[in-house]
This record gives sequence, structure tokens and C-alpha cells, in this order.
Amino acid sequence: MVSKGGHAKLIRPLLYILDLFIISFSAYFFLTSKIIDLVFFIIFWIFLSIFFSFYKVYRFTKIIKIVSLLTSQCFVFLLLIFSYLYIKHIDISHNLVFKFSINLYFVFILWRIILHIIFKKYRIITGSNYKQVIIIGANESTQKLEKFFKNEPGFGYKFMGLFTNDESTNKSGNILDSFNYILENNIDEIYCSVKELSNKQIKRYIEFCDVNVKTLKFIPDNKELYSKNFYLNYYDITPILSLREIPLDDPLNSVIKRVFDVLFSGIIIIFVLSWLIPILGLIIILESKGPIFFQQNRPGIKEKGFGCYKFRSMTINSSSEISATRNDSRITKVGRFIRRTSIDELPQFFNVFFGSMSVVGPRPHLWRQNEIYGPKVPKYMVRHFVKPGVTGLAQVRGYRGEIETKEDIVNRTKYDIFYIENWSLILDLGIIFQTVLNVFKGEEKAY
Repeated sequence: MVSKGGHAKLIRPLLYILDLFIISFSAYFFLTSKIIDLVFFIIFWIFLSIFFSFYKVYRFTKIIKIVSLLTSQCFVFLLLIFSYLYIKHIDISHNLVFKFSINLYFVFILWRIILHIIFKKYRIITGSNYKQVIIIGANESTQKLEKFFKNEPGFGYKFMGLFTNDESTNKSGNILDSFNYILENNIDEIYCSVKELSNKQIKRYIEFCDVNVKTLKFIPDNKELYSKNFYLNYYDITPILSLREIPLDDPLNSVIKRVFDVLFSGIIIIFVLSWLIPILGLIIILESKGPIFFQQNRPGIKEKGFGCYKFRSMTINSSSEISATRNDSRITKVGRFIRRTSIDELPQFFNVFFGSMSVVGPRPHLWRQNEIYGPKVPKYMVRHFVKPGVTGLAQVRGYRGEIETKEDIVNRTKYDIFYIENWSLILDLGIIFQTVLNVFKGEEKAY
């Protein structure tokens, strides 16, 4: 079986590190050997890369686009460096400045083009790091896209089939057949021609892809679809609309969040759990028989199960798939205290440290809740596009604990999706701060 390339997410962070090394080495060789100056140069580059979206380069991005981004980035970067040197009155000859500028720009141009070619050749030769795709609809635009997928294997797409209700077209099946095919063949991305679909069919594909955690993209025409919040890219000359852009799909953002998770959870484990576990563990055991920790299998990212840890707050019972309710008789005396203060959740920082959870994200629900709400609540399954969190935006906005009404789960889902589509490290820090504040203020639904 051909590998889909599990290490693809490491490429962009490694690229970032290598770029910073090139900048540091060039600046050290041509301009200055002072560490503080080199640190400022690195900060300039990182700031500009965010401003220009310099690392938002995808498998379908053309070389001309890469060169354009690089030119803008390097030009402003060099202006910042020379302004910095001028303000600090660092005397460097014009000859060295010119050599540094030319060297940096052309090294980056050469490095980027070679890398782009290497990745394309690598995908062709090994068949690795590909996405399995299908097309819905038959017309001139879908023919161009199919040709692109078949003739450009270096971009990393494996065309699996075309589905349409047009009987005169050579196809893999009709539109209705596509739903089972997607699940049976582990399709990654679905490309729908808006011309071929009614609004009802478009809505069904959106809901289907949300529930089954698939990527849905549209080949547009003049329908009202343009009025929605879509993201436009081009595959060769074919325009493609992406339904949503998830910041954590960017490997660089993913690495930033993971580094933060490891550091934050490590601090909690070393400075809090190291002494809290033996003390609280003894109290839990003295009050009721059973283990210190309660482990429960819950759905995580891509709906993959993982063992979620908590301090045990209930007596041993056979109703673990039933959420705690107000005045629940299963909860022990110490359990009421640790649940009210959210101390029972602290062992989940072990989950964070080892990678099955994040500090901030949608709270992991019970499997039973997924079965109940997945088919009923629109976009509920989008929650599984990212790792679940110890805390989350929905929780700090008052939608934690027991789900008493339909409004509770609908609003919780809305907040979770807003978080997923608008993630930033600043947002995470704000949620963490609000979580700590809520612990001290007390929360009505913390029981």
C-alpha cells in the first residue's frame, strides 16, 4: 500500500528553521557577529513571514507565486535590517551590504526552486505524501481538473474517480454512489462542480463532509455560493473554492501550538501534579475504594479514541457513559470539591504532554454524545478537526458540564467551531486566563 506521508506536517517547520539558519549565517558572515543583532534579524524575518503569509505555500502553488512572495519578503526584510544598522550606528561598508543582499536573495531563490522541484519528483517517484481525491460533476471545468490531477502527479493528488448523473460520461458512478465510495476508499478531498448540484445536494455534501471529517472544495460558477466565506485558489487555471480555512492545518501553527502544549503541560506536571497526586490520591482512596485516576475512552482528533484521564470523583459504578447531573449520587464528597474547582481535570495534562489532547480545544465528549448529537446538530463533527482540550472557548462562555437543553449543545458547537476557524496563540492564552478566573469566581454548571 502506498504511503500518504505521515511526516508532511514537519516540512514547513523544518523549512522555517533552515531559513533562519541561512539568515543567521549570512548576517554573521557579512554584517555582524553580535548575537543580539542576529536575534533581531530573526525576529524581523518571523514578523514579516506572518505579515506576508510567506509560508502559506501549498502543493498546488506555482513557482512564480513562490518567487513573488520571496521577493516581497526579502525586500522589506533588507530594509528593516539596514534601518536597524543605521539606527545603531553600525559602520558597514556598502560593498558588504550589497554582497549580503545579493547573496541572501539568490540563495533563497535557488533554495526554494530546488526544494519545489525535489518535492514534486519525490511524490512522483515514491508515491508518498499524496491525497486521494474524487470529482463530482462532468463539464469543461471538471475535465480540466481531472487532467490536472492525472498529468501532474508531482503535486501529490491521486485521482480516484468521477461521479455524475450524466449518463453520457465515462464515470465511476452517479452522485448518490459517491457517498459510500468516499467512506469505503478513504477519500481525503472531494471536488464538487457547483453547476452539477442543486442547493439541496450542496448542503448534503457539506453536512456529509462535516460528519465524516472530509475536506470539501468547490469548482465555482455564478451561483450564490460566492457570497459565502470561501477561500479561492487555482489548480493550474481551474479556480477552486475551499469551504473553510483551519489555522491549525498550517504545519507552522500546529508546531507552535504543540510546543506551547508541551511547555505548559510540563510546567503543570512538574510544579503542581508532582505533589498534588500523592496528597489528593490518599484522600480519594480513604473516602472510597478504587483507583486514584479514572480513565475513559473518548473521541479525539479525527474521531480517534484515546484514554482521557481524570482524578476519580465518583464511587465505582457501571454508568460511566452517563454524564454527571446536578446532585448526582455517584459523586463523592472530595469529588464535589475537585469537580467544582476543576481539579479533577488536571491529570489531562498528561494527555496533553503525550499528544492526545491540547491545553485549549473543544472538550472531549462521550462516545454516546457523539452518537446522539452527530446526526442532529449541524457541524457537530467539525469539533474533531483539531485535538480536544483541557479547556475551551465554549467552557469559558458558560457552556460546560451537563447538556440540559438543545440550546446548550448548539451553542457549545458554535463556540467550538469559531475557535477552530479563528485559532491563535493569543486566543489560547485568553481562554486559559478566563478558565483560571472562572475557577476562583465559581461556575454554576461546575458539578
